[in-house]
Amino acid sequence: MKKQKSTAAITANEPITPAQRIRADWKLIMQKLSYKQVLTNIPYLSFVALLAMIYIGNSHRAVEIQRELNKKQQELKELRWRYMDIKTQLMNAGMETQIIQSGAPYGLKPLSLPPYSIEITH
Repeated sequence: MKKQKSTAAITANEPITPAQRIRADWKLIMQKLSYKQVLTNIPYLSFVALLAMIYIGNSHRAVEIQRELNKKQQELKELRWRYMDIKTQLMNAGMETQIIQSGAPYGLKPLSLPPYSIEITH
């Protein structure tokens, strides 16, 4: 049987192997995560949890605002196209040929003679 050497004797005389270093690191981590250590850090942990909830809520709100903005931009594009269409129709309706065609059902015709003025003298 082999004799087991204590860790103090190993560190004083021999170099530490990677496996021993990993075990020592795990023991240190487990000591830091003990029940007593967790209880002493409750205010800090609750603050971190609060920040995490605020961060998640903020990201959800940002996504919601972005979706709303995209909808408004799409609506703005549609309204701009409607404006351009109505503006084009109005420009075409103001042309002389369109006015003549729209007045024809009422019996209106364009003048063949230039306009003249009527003057009344007393």
